[in-house]
Amino acid sequence: MKRRDFLKSTTLASGVFLIPSFLKPFESLALDELSGYKNLVIVQLSGGNDGLNTVVPYGMDVYYQKRRSIALPQSELIRLDDLQGLNPNMGALREIYDQGWMTVVNSVGYPNPDRSHFRSMDIWQTASNSDEYLTTGWIGRYLDSNCQSCKDPYAAIEVDDTLSLALKGKSSKGIAVKDPAKLYNNTREPFFREVIENHDKHLNEDNLGYLYKTMIETYSSAGYIQKTSKTYESKGDYPQTGFANQLKTVSRFINSGLKTRVYYVSLSGFDTHTGQKDQQGRLLKQYSEGMAAFLNELKSTGKLNDTLVLTFSEFGRRVEQNASNGTDHGTANNVFVFSGKLKKPGIYNDAPDLNNLDNGDLKYKIDFRQVYATVLDKWLDVNNSNILNRQFSGLDFI
Repeated sequence: MKRRDFLKSTTLASGVFLIPSFLKPFESLALDELSGYKNLVIVQLSGGNDGLNTVVPYGMDVYYQKRRSIALPQSELIRLDDLQGLNPNMGALREIYDQGWMTVVNSVGYPNPDRSHFRSMDIWQTASNSDEYLTTGWIGRYLDSNCQSCKDPYAAIEVDDTLSLALKGKSSKGIAVKDPAKLYNNTREPFFREVIENHDKHLNEDNLGYLYKTMIETYSSAGYIQKTSKTYESKGDYPQTGFANQLKTVSRFINSGLKTRVYYVSLSGFDTHTGQKDQQGRLLKQYSEGMAAFLNELKSTGKLNDTLVLTFSEFGRRVEQNASNGTDHGTANNVFVFSGKLKKPGIYNDAPDLNNLDNGDLKYKIDFRQVYATVLDKWLDVNNSNILNRQFSGLDFI
């Protein structure tokens, strides 16, 4: 097959494949595993979730003054303390919170916030400053720094069809796997065997060599993930939603003993400029019911203490509602942390101060990279300055 045909074919096939004869040189190399087997699960709420109608500061009159038609009545909230309560659609997390498996970190953001979904998500995924453009993600750099000899990308898995920037490093990257069986079958297509027969002379070429190596890694990983994950069948009571299915897949991976350290899932649709209450409520219900099923299954299998779940969104919303019964792009937001061993469960810090705003927006009190620094230092056992490019002080939730 001509190189031009090969490149065209691989593009159409979404970059998955390879031939067994290829695998020996790579699989025979030592697979240095990341130390320990603590799992980190990152949950991304895409679209800029409105944190003020998620953890509602019902004890502040200004909340009801700023949100005449979308404020949530006190009587409907799931009260967490005398000031804040959860959105009523998050009832599935009530027991999780009461068990001490959940921490709410308020007012998380970064200096000079960007209101663009794409740019702000890049900032969160790369852990950059707002005026800094990085091509590697913070998890990718963690792999670069701590898994230099790992030859397969399943050290970090995104349960999706595409890989987020967060999981892309300079020399290492994670792998996107939405359906292990589908990935495995795709990599075993006879067509790809033919494609790879002329690999030897291309492996040292800059671009083509990188593509071949990526395919080899994908082929090898698909076999390992499919074989290993078949050893566990979920027993959890998950709702029939796409988000819950992602978490069910992660649970299957964790409980089957997959040698993966970081998992990444997402739930989109939080860009609520109009008719926010119904749209956000539906999404928060999906989120909460999926999370509750996931955490309860991990508890039942003895994996909850070794799993940390971090939920974030790229920004919060403006404090005052707009004329369309929605909210526009804002700044600081809340972050949720879940685990069976939290050092400070409950509400971690003070509620957002709605009487002290920055041009109508919340002022951030905690840099999101302090949250990452805490996870890197205390959960992944790596100095955060090696990954975040400068030292950040950590927090005390784990």
